Amino acid sequence: MIKVKKYWWKDFFNRIYLITDARSIGDAKLTSREVDLLEKNLNLNKDDRILDLFGGQGRHSIELAKRGYRDLTVLDYSNYLINRGKRLSRKANLKINFYQGDARSTTLMSNVFSAIIVMANSFGYFPEERENLRVLREINRMLKFKGKLLLDLANPVYVKNNLKPMSWHRIGNDVDIFRKREIKNNLVKTQEVVISKRKGLLRDDCYCERLYSKTRITQLLKKTGFRNIKIKNSLSLHKKRQDYGFLTSRMIVTATK
Repeated sequence: MIKVKKYWWKDFFNRIYLITDARSIGDAKLTSREVDLLEKNLNLNKDDRILDLFGGQGRHSIELAKRGYRDLTVLDYSNYLINRGKRLSRKANLKINFYQGDARSTTLMSNVFSAIIVMANSFGYFPEERENLRVLREINRMLKFKGKLLLDLANPVYVKNNLKPMSWHRIGNDVDIFRKREIKNNLVKTQEVVISKRKGLLRDDCYCERLYSKTRITQLLKKTGFRNIKIKNSLSLHKKRQDYGFLTSRMIVTATK
């Protein structure tokens, strides 16, 4: 049985994460396609105030800024990723606000954002569902009236039908990544072991991600004050036919405050 620490997310997203998920979060062309999707589904304006929640190093906000969007905020719990995002945005001479914080209680102002995005299956990290509900309530609080939310989730049907109990892939010529997975009650638990030929063991830790059916995510959104809920399923944004885990097949959910 895979045991996941309650607060696994507090120190998981560091330099090792940038290596293990490089096929997705390090792919500039993929990020560009993801931002195309944002623009298409949210009908954004250049002056919209946009919050990139669980935004990591701000790869989507950096791409939005390059496209002329002027009011961008990134919030993530990881100091490592936030500081990296600050360096990247300064290097590109882009103005983006980066904040370290907890998505359940951000301390950001109420009723100010035109759009809030949660990309790359970053919603559902909390093992206890009431904590994920807190995130949705916080998003609703920060959105303007008629403000829009976009959740980029894993396609639950695809994951359940294709989830491999064991997987392995190599990054470059040095790092091997092994994952062991189990699923129960729509909660996927994963043990991740990362080994470098040069440096030895880099990581042996566990994390979890929750799957949401169309019915379930609709229920949660309505419960937390959202309407006009629209769902597009089975979207694939990677060009190569490979196993990209939870990002292989996506479910895009939009809703309005």
